[in-house]
Amino acid sequence: MLIIDSKDCENIDKALKKYKKKFEKAKILLQLRERQSFTKPSIKRRGEVLKAVYKQKIATGEIEA
Repeated sequence: MLIIDSKDCENIDKALKKYKKKFEKAKILLQLRERQSFTKPSIKRRGEVLKAVYKQKIATGEIEA
């Protein structure tokens, strides 16, 4: 649960901006999407390895980004 401390004279837009920033930093939406379906650890690991290989190929110049 996110709690935003707002002063009496603070504008509602500023409070909303603070809330959005806090919400983004907490990564709540990311956690919700991740919990919607189970992904096996082996599949996660394979994705990480493929991503690392892709980044390495871009760094060496084999693939044009």
